[in-house]
Amino acid sequence: MSGPGPKVFDILARSVRQEGVETCFALLGDANMNFATRLAETGCRMIHVRHEHCAVAAAMAHARKAGTVGMATVTCGPGLTQLMTALPAAVRAHLPLVVFAGEAPLKSGWYNQAIDQAPFVTATGAAYHSLHHPERMPTALRDAFLQARVERRPVVLGVPFDLQNRDWTGPEALPEPSAALLPQVSPLPPHPDDLAQAVSLVQGARRVVVMAGLGAVEAGAGPACRALAEACDGLLATTLPARGLFHDDPYSIGIAGGFSTDLARACLAEADLVIAVGGSLAHHNSDAGKLWPGAQVLQIDTHPVAVSQGRVAARAHLRADARLGVEALSAALSPRPADWRSADLARRIATEPPYGADFPAEPGVHDPREVVAALEAALPGDWEMVNSSGHCSFFFAQMPSRPQSHFLTIREFGAIGNGISFAMGVAAARPDSTVVLFDGDGSLLMHVQELETIRRTGMNILIVAMNDGAYGSEIHKLRAEGLDDAGAVFGRTDLASIARGFGIGGETITDLSAIPEMVARFAVTGGAAVWDIPVSDRVYSPVIARAHPEIADRG
Repeated sequence: MSGPGPKVFDILARSVRQEGVETCFALLGDANMNFATRLAETGCRMIHVRHEHCAVAAAMAHARKAGTVGMATVTCGPGLTQLMTALPAAVRAHLPLVVFAGEAPLKSGWYNQAIDQAPFVTATGAAYHSLHHPERMPTALRDAFLQARVERRPVVLGVPFDLQNRDWTGPEALPEPSAALLPQVSPLPPHPDDLAQAVSLVQGARRVVVMAGLGAVEAGAGPACRALAEACDGLLATTLPARGLFHDDPYSIGIAGGFSTDLARACLAEADLVIAVGGSLAHHNSDAGKLWPGAQVLQIDTHPVAVSQGRVAARAHLRADARLGVEALSAALSPRPADWRSADLARRIATEPPYGADFPAEPGVHDPREVVAALEAALPGDWEMVNSSGHCSFFFAQMPSRPQSHFLTIREFGAIGNGISFAMGVAAARPDSTVVLFDGDGSLLMHVQELETIRRTGMNILIVAMNDGAYGSEIHKLRAEGLDDAGAVFGRTDLASIARGFGIGGETITDLSAIPEMVARFAVTGGAAVWDIPVSDRVYSPVIARAHPEIADRG
């Protein structure tokens, strides 16, 4: 019980609220439960999940959608070690998070959950700070939020829970919040000499693709990128996280990377210049350099890079804010007549299938491409889409009408099992919207316990699961290599029955023509549901086909 005066955990809770935190994802234990309880009493919405990993993964999606620092809290020891998959994913996605993890009590000579937590956290690329001086804890907590904002990565705080439970003896006033200390800098315009070199490069190119990343999204550079592409008779593309930024432009070829469509790959193969705007030029973005083999890369970014993820990514750079850099480049160019931007190419972009490989029809199961086409046609345009990871995510990414503002993809670490957490994070950030999660059976089953969290917290989430009864990527790779796939095949779990067991809706879809009526009904009822769609385990994505060309010979 608390005494007459505030405890240290009271002050820590107030400090978090002063940072503007409105939502915190939590799983309680000895080292954080008093802090979390007080945080809830300050008016912060606490979403109590069923697994620590899911707390941090949900905070990741919430940070992306809300445009703020994500907040999660877990206990010490095993509570912290459960975060070892979520943290590197957040690091690689450049997501600002603060995780209040607690630490074992300092007063104990032995504590069964004690562990040296810092090496675990720092190995993931996140920052770790032990807070052992009570009077300085509010400032250290404020500094953690500042570090997360500036460095755009997770910061984990370890606070021994015996120190948290001490009476507060420090000052009543809290330190100035981190938002007040952030440098207020204006967008960076390009240097005239750099701009002149970029203009010369563009003028000498014949086939130009303007490719936008999340930096372009954040800078509001979408309209400028469209104008630049039109001025230089170029096409538009995006990185995977920015997919949908140009969803309504007739000359947008969609995603540039491993998830490119057949036509996008053909167009990018013709390119002799790729103008990368506000993107990190990651390995998958260029398909390890194979996506545009004959093109130079001009990067427009405030922090341009030469080498990214082990390969030379760009040799020409324009250091500038994404919008200001693109606008300056566009203004300095003389518009060229349309050649590549033809009516025929626009028709092909609008009509050709993303992936045209032939697969034999199988009774009782669906081609995942047909599933996505049916969903694309039926789902309302203002619903929030969340794509998970794994083999099925290629197919779900091919929904060309969906704008970037309503479609979330985080898969920089390549881990499955995050989808349901990401959906919860988006639902918390957009509580008045309907969220649709696209997932696979293997990924969903990894954290299926969170269906209870969704029901208990009243989240409006529809989960659409492609059920191939296996880990999709693994079965296709094993088959391609002529190996036994038994270790990756588990049979089609009845996901709809599991959902109903958790107290939410569950349906198995055997007829895709039923989807429009089901969508209309869900739009009226809302709530939460799982739609279990059996799909063929013989239809493999082009990502698999390119990595394992021998799969076509084996069938």
